[in-house]
Order: sequence, then C-alpha cells, then structure tokens
Amino acid sequence: MTLLRDHDLARAFDHASHTYDRLTALNPGYRTDLLRSARRLRLPDGGAGLHLLDLGCGTGASTLALLRAAPRARITAVDASAGMLRRALAKPWPARVRFRHLTAEEVARTGDDLYDAVFAAYLFRNVTDPDDVLGSVRALLRPGGRLAVHEYSLSGSAAHRVLWATVCQGMIIPAGTLTGDRALYRHLWRSVLDFDTAPAFTARLTQAGFTHPRAVPVAGWQTGIVHSFLAGNGPAAATAASAAVASTAVTADAR
Repeated sequence: MTLLRDHDLARAFDHASHTYDRLTALNPGYRTDLLRSARRLRLPDGGAGLHLLDLGCGTGASTLALLRAAPRARITAVDASAGMLRRALAKPWPARVRFRHLTAEEVARTGDDLYDAVFAAYLFRNVTDPDDVLGSVRALLRPGGRLAVHEYSLSGSAAHRVLWATVCQGMIIPAGTLTGDRALYRHLWRSVLDFDTAPAFTARLTQAGFTHPRAVPVAGWQTGIVHSFLAGNGPAAATAASAAVASTAVTADAR
C-alpha cells in the first residue's frame, strides 16, 4: 500500500481525532511509556527557566508527559492536524503551555527562540524527509540541548516484525475500521515496517550531527517495537552529559 503523507496524513488524523484517545487508551502502557521517554530527558529543577518543544503533539498525550516530566518548563506544542489540536486544546493546561498549528517542517521557519529540549513522539516515520526534519530540530536546539524521540522503530528481529503484524491485523486495523479510520491504521502498520530499525535510526541521528545517540527499548509487550532515542546537540562539553543521561536511563529501566 502507499503510505499517507503530508496533507493526506493530516486529514486522516483530523478524521481520527474524535476517537484517537479512546483507541490509544486500549494500548497497555501507552501513556506510561510516553512519560518514561519524556523523563529520560533528565531536565534539571523541574525544567525551571527552560523552553521545550513537543513536536507532533497530537491530542496532547505527549504534551502531558512532557509537562509531568518538567512541570516548571515553558512548553510549545505543535502538530500538523487541526483536528488533533482541537482535541488537545479542549483539555486543561497551565498558561505556560501553548499549542500551534504547524507541520514539523514549518517549525524551524517560525523565528521562535531556540529550545532547550525537543520531544518528538510518533513523528519521524510519518514525515516525508526525516533527515530534513532532524536538521531543523538540531537548528532549533540550543548548544547542549537534548532530544528525546519516542517512536515505533523495530529492533530488526524477525520475531518483532511478526509480532507487530499480528497485533495490527488482529487488533489495531479492525478497531480503526470500526471508527471509519481503516486507511490511517493500515498506514500505521506499514509505516512501522517501512521505517528505520532502531540501529538505523540511531545511525541517522549521528549523521544529522547529534551527539551520543542511543536507543532504549520500552518495557512490556512493545519491547523491540517502540524505542526511546536520546541524543544531545554538542558542544563537546555537553556530549559527556548527554551520554550520562542515556546511561542513567538504561540503568533505571533495568531495575
């Protein structure tokens, strides 16, 4: 099948926005895993004085995770789908959280200040040119800034490909069909199979100029299917800190 891209994908998310939160709530660990990935940024002092970007915020689940991980930070959350943003805006938020209707490609052209950290959940397999978006993200990050990507990215194991296909064919696509969103959830199935494996996306981060990128698998049934990717944006003095952040996250998840 042909994957949905750009305006077609945004329209599909617009249509699915009414049922999206209910469907994701059926996924065990969905919100817990988002929070764990946001916390892996290890932002100091609750994020006080920091400006964070939630890139591809959807209905606000990732924004809430980022807010809980850094309750004192200022957060800008953006998404290409107007329907998903309407759902996000209907929820209660503190004044330091704002939402904007922008594609990932447009964010770098807004003229905003640089960000101290970027969180991107379920975004990169949906963009037409992930390298271009990674370049924009790096340009938006302050020197020493941090990036956390939470993404469906298979381990490379055949067993994980089979598990993902089984879950999609047996649960995800039928559920999406009932809500009239079959095309979107077939896109989800195929986009994960076609996207980078975890080692390949880690290498892509390196090629984009990020420092000490590392993949951390999530827990539960999605182990080997969803990963947190952690990286830094130099300079050299910050790279050791970025590596320490990733190492701490791995140690904490092993407990």
